[in-house]
Amino acid sequence: MLITGNGDVIEPDDGHIAVGSGGNFALAAARALSLHSSLDARAIAEEAMKQAAALCVYTNDALVVEELPE
Repeated sequence: MLITGNGDVIEPDDGHIAVGSGGNFALAAARALSLHSSLDARAIAEEAMKQAAALCVYTNDALVVEELPE
């Protein structure tokens, strides 16, 4: 789920969402990885961001991952 700057709530159809300049690259990688690998959510997010950073000059590869408690 994503809350926009206007307060709108966006719920993706497939459970994946991405924002930012490399968002479309990361989203494509995350969708492929979740369908064709056994990686957990954190590993998928990290790998998707690595792929986005390799393709988009505005996407930084220095990652900080924050996980919400369940």
